[in-house]
Amino acid sequence: MNNFTFEEINLMCIYNSGDGTRQELIEALTEMRGYLGTDETELLELTDSALAKLSAMTDEAFAELELYPDFDEV
Repeated sequence: MNNFTFEEINLMCIYNSGDGTRQELIEALTEMRGYLGTDETELLELTDSALAKLSAMTDEAFAELELYPDFDEV
């Protein structure tokens, strides 16, 4: 279940802090989502997609993710 998009990985890199656990990232993305307006549909959809994938994976699978932003990819 490691089919995150480029955009999802970069979003998760931005909000992955603290101890870097899956649960902390879910909480950070959920909090951020609460600040989004209804007109921010693209970011809402991106966040919802990342949250769904994070919720479906195990902590072990999350620990194997390499959450480093790749700003060079187009």
